[in-house]
Amino acid sequence: MPAVLSVNAGSSSIKLSLYDTHYNDKSPTLILESSISNLTAPPAKFTYTHTDKNNTKHNISSKELPNDIADHSSAFSHFLHHLSTDPDLPNLNITHTVHRVVHGGNFPTSQPLSKSTIAEITSLTDLAPLHNSPALSLVHSTLDQLSESLNVAYFDTSFHATIPKAAQTYALSPDLAEKKGIRRYGFHGISYAYILRRVASYLSKPIDATSIIALHLGSGASIAAIKDGKSIDTSMGLTPLEGLPGATRSGLVDPSLVFHYTSKASNLSRESTKEMHISKAEMILNKEAGWKSMTGTTNFREVLKRAAEGDETCALAAEVFVDRIVGFMGSYWVKLGGEVDAIVFSGGIGEKSDELRLMVCEKLACLGVRLDERANRRAAENDNAVVAISSERVSDRESVKVLVCRTDEQHEMVWECVKDERYWKEVGGKTVKDVKMEEAK
Repeated sequence: MPAVLSVNAGSSSIKLSLYDTHYNDKSPTLILESSISNLTAPPAKFTYTHTDKNNTKHNISSKELPNDIADHSSAFSHFLHHLSTDPDLPNLNITHTVHRVVHGGNFPTSQPLSKSTIAEITSLTDLAPLHNSPALSLVHSTLDQLSESLNVAYFDTSFHATIPKAAQTYALSPDLAEKKGIRRYGFHGISYAYILRRVASYLSKPIDATSIIALHLGSGASIAAIKDGKSIDTSMGLTPLEGLPGATRSGLVDPSLVFHYTSKASNLSRESTKEMHISKAEMILNKEAGWKSMTGTTNFREVLKRAAEGDETCALAAEVFVDRIVGFMGSYWVKLGGEVDAIVFSGGIGEKSDELRLMVCEKLACLGVRLDERANRRAAENDNAVVAISSERVSDRESVKVLVCRTDEQHEMVWECVKDERYWKEVGGKTVKDVKMEEAK
């Protein structure tokens, strides 16, 4: 059975999805999903779930793994072994493996993983050390363990390649910035591509005529302004750190703040390795900040629960998050000239927290934003990919549409792969897979 494997590497986890699909398939069929978490704090947890044609989950298994499975490579090996012994998948042939890579630099689109592509991704590791390194580890594991599969990288940065020069550029020496690749790249692009496609379909509009403000809100959070199907600005910048605060990220701060925070900001952190150089400043702002540093928990639902119970620190953390969200949304509303087809909430928090959506939308009432509170509360119960939660009218005019979209980065990569003839056609008597496999070895 031919299949495409979708791989999404986190800093301490892996999400994997297997699809039954083929070239130009309009609806790739999900076969199974698996995840391996807690890789940096063993025992790691392994889940493995089959999905039938009705998208119903079954044969669900979950277990803790031995302590020697403590990195991405060993975790991937465990998954492949489990897959190879699955009696429901005889004669499985993984023809393509698609990888989410957070930082793709100047790559405007996906790339087959050859030696040159891997070298370029490796050179970008310092810009996203907590993200690109795990992805590269899985790339090398796949090349070793799935030697017949074509590996393709999909970059979070590519979607934002359309951002105008002024929004990309920092007020620094142009020569130095160009030499060092210092500019605003933006992230969560695979998620935004999925959101845009789903929302345009829901609105019955062509993608290139759809303008939205999309919010990917999770432990990592960002916002994007999308005009006529193209990103024109986003809150993240050179790295995923800029913009909104997150579970452990500071978000936008005064550039000199970290040097006042610690006199050891420029020292290498203990988490640095030979392949991955991380300064103390990067660890503080990426891993020791955000609402965890304010409240002691990375669980935003818990932050809101404690805030409702009268915890003033948690209430402040929630207000900080909402304040930053609303600030970016006001800016993007202006950049879109007020021509906004919909405000779209997505990501773990954006999809699940009706409280946060209400807090944000109450601040946007001056723009004509009104929620249907019942629809907002029940959005998580709806199985549709896109759910409307706005009121239909504000006094004598239509309300701004507010939607919830369940994002799916793994599906988006597979969708993009199966319609890209570069990865399926023959070149000079050889398939692209054959050519790129030879280059990658």
